[in-house]
This record gives sequence, structure tokens and C-alpha cells, in this order.
Amino acid sequence: MAWFKRKDKNIQTEQRKEMPEGVWVKVPSTGETVHRRELEENYWVDPMSDYHFRIGSEEYFSFLFDDGEFEEIGQDILPTDPLEFEDRKKYSDRLDEYQEKTGHTDALRVGLGKMNELDVVIACMDFDFIGGSMGSVVGERIALAIDHARENKQPLIIISQSGGARMMESVLSLMQMAKTSAKLAQLEEEGVPYISIMTNPTTGGVTASFAMLGDFNIAEPGALIGFAGPRVIRETIGRDLPEGFQTSEYLLEHGFLDFIIKRTQMKSKLTKLLKIVTHKFEK
Repeated sequence: MAWFKRKDKNIQTEQRKEMPEGVWVKVPSTGETVHRRELEENYWVDPMSDYHFRIGSEEYFSFLFDDGEFEEIGQDILPTDPLEFEDRKKYSDRLDEYQEKTGHTDALRVGLGKMNELDVVIACMDFDFIGGSMGSVVGERIALAIDHARENKQPLIIISQSGGARMMESVLSLMQMAKTSAKLAQLEEEGVPYISIMTNPTTGGVTASFAMLGDFNIAEPGALIGFAGPRVIRETIGRDLPEGFQTSEYLLEHGFLDFIIKRTQMKSKLTKLLKIVTHKFEK
């Protein structure tokens, strides 16, 4: 559509250029907009405010693994609906909906590959799949990742982003807390390093189990990390919470985290850390 019309043939009408949908992205922390390409090139971190947008396994794998190349395992472990759960809709229908929407079969993927030439196992959650909730499949895939890391003496990295246990699976989802914790105890016995990376948000049963059991507990800046959410805690205790409560920075200050690492520096710093703990620095 033209901005205006001219009858004079010597004057050309300027045509409005259509902007492709989603080219400009609004930064929640500042209200400013930034070009999508600039965000993608900066690992989905706003270069001005340092706000870390939520990303999923596809993006993390693309920049953590060398050349984005990895072998996926556990993708044949698929969710079912043993309890035939139904609230507003059937759980089985909800699974079909999110599998079609996200292109993933569940809320966690496991990749094997090299990170700066170091062999690593990376398990990454996807919040877009039912809020990154931990059900039986997530627990089983984490167990598979731990077993592979233990048997092959390869460092394990788990990237968490979750609202907690998947209550549509009831006690079956809660069992994954004990299962993943027991598996990590076996990994520790073998002396294989485990790095837990918590992103926004990491809450509920995930925080209460494997996310806080790393040899190194690391978070991205500004991530919400906790068991219950701030609103629930505030309503329970009837008091206002400290400023910045449950953010990465608050937890680091109070000793719950070892480091906060910006996403743009994540690969290099993880590599340096793993080389230190595995004694692989070149002499």
C-alpha cells in the first residue's frame, strides 16, 4: 500500500516495505527493540542490556558443540499416558499438541559430541515443551546421559529450564527426582565431573534434584531459580521478599551457586573449567 498518491507522472510514489514478522524483538527488561539477526549472532543475548532470552536445546547445542555437530541419544524413549490423565484436555492429546508445536518428542534432549575438542555429554531441557516439566521420559533420558558419561568417562553437562515435575504423571514424575539423584551418586563414585547449568526458570522438582547436585552449579545472569515461586512463598509467609530474591545473583551471593556465566562466554569458560578438573591442560 502506498503512503500517498500523486497524479503527476514525474513524481514517483514511495511504496511501503513490508517488514517480515518477527524481525524486531522486544527486550522485556528495557522495552527496547533489537533486530532478530543481531540477537541470533549474540546467542540470544541483548547486546545493550545483557538480557538473556530463553532458548532451547537446538540453540544450546548449536554453539556448545563444535560446529554444532552431535549425536543424539534417547530419542526413541517416548512418553505415554499410563494414568490416562485428563484435566481441560487429555494428557495424550496434550503430548501430541506439544510434539507437533515444538518438533520435540519430550522436554529434554541428550547430545554426544565435542566441545572445543573435549568429549562431552550434554542434556538440555526445552521449556517450550509443557513448561520443561520433568516426567518419566525426562528422567529416563537423564539417566541414559549419566550412564553414558559414567561408562565412557566423559564430563556431563545438564542445562535446566523447568517449571518442575510433570503433575499429569503424578507420582511417576516425582520418582524421577530420586532416580536422577541416585544416578548422579553413581557418577560421582566414578569421579566423572558433572556441571549443572541453571537457566530461566529452574524451579520445582528439578531444582530439588539434579539441578542443584552438580560438582559445579552454574547459572545464567538473571535466571529465576528456586523450589516454589516468589508469589507462593510471599503468600505463605505473609511477608515481602528481599529484592532480587531467587535470582542467579541472589543465590550466588548466598552461596547456592559457584559461578554466573554469560551465555556468550559459556563455551570457553566451561572448556577451561573441564580442562582444570580433568587435568588436560597442555604442558
